[in-house]
Amino acid sequence: MLRVSSSLHIPPTTGIPAHYFALSFLKITSPLTSTSRKLSAFTRLALLHSRSLLPNLGNIQFPSFKKVSTMLGQGHTCSKVITASYSAGSGPGGSSGGGREILVQHLLVKEDDQKLLLELLKRTVEGEDLSDLAVQYSLCPSKEEGGMLGWVRKGQMVPEFEEAAFGAPLNKVVKCKTKFGWHLLQVLSEREESVLEHIQPNEFHVKLQDPSFLEEAQLIDVREPEEVAQASLPGFQVLPLRQFGSWGPEITTKFDPQRDTYVLCHHGMRSLQVAKWLQTQGFRKVFNIAGGINEYAVKVDPSIPTY
Repeated sequence: MLRVSSSLHIPPTTGIPAHYFALSFLKITSPLTSTSRKLSAFTRLALLHSRSLLPNLGNIQFPSFKKVSTMLGQGHTCSKVITASYSAGSGPGGSSGGGREILVQHLLVKEDDQKLLLELLKRTVEGEDLSDLAVQYSLCPSKEEGGMLGWVRKGQMVPEFEEAAFGAPLNKVVKCKTKFGWHLLQVLSEREESVLEHIQPNEFHVKLQDPSFLEEAQLIDVREPEEVAQASLPGFQVLPLRQFGSWGPEITTKFDPQRDTYVLCHHGMRSLQVAKWLQTQGFRKVFNIAGGINEYAVKVDPSIPTY
């Protein structure tokens, strides 16, 4: 369970995809509080992953992401679908079990609108693209990106949706009912579940002493430039969260999803959320540096300033 500390520095973030949270309604049912509305966008994401609140995101503008063919690799094509994350809470290591992840798109209609549901199902059988129908008819915010829910794994969705999705044949449109209404869903691809691990500062320090580590690993610091100016570690590329809109869409071209990727922030919370997001973008093994640079300075290298 993630905690939001009053001393934790999490700057307001602009440009985070509003549809990043679309599937959250399938898992989170806690009512909104006035406190949740005061939190920054990425703090809200932290709360989302801790299964605590579903805040009002407001009118957040977001960039277009790489099409799903990028995530699938060469030999796969799928138009009009964009990657997104809808993680509603996994264990501390980021794994929810199940051993595989599936790439899902869907549309949602009202519970009492079965006539429309059957009509849309018939249209998919006749060859219409579910993503096109989602744009026109779906009640889910993901309609803006053709109903794309991105890569999901077990434990992230309500049981009815999860059972239907993980039992569906590839590319076949199936229906299921949840308390939110009727869904038509389609599994576009599947893969082995990606790994997210916490690494302690002392463990990371040992790795830094190996020259080959800096050549083979990818190191990302998600703090703001003014923070990095106060304290930093060698080898990290700075991707400030406030600039998510500029670097987010290009993450899979700037970094190799197949290489080990380490993420750093001040206290380890922002980096954890980015690490979870990197998983949804196809990164196979991601490490969150626990406690951030603050804990690294306290436990490993006192010469690094704390702030």
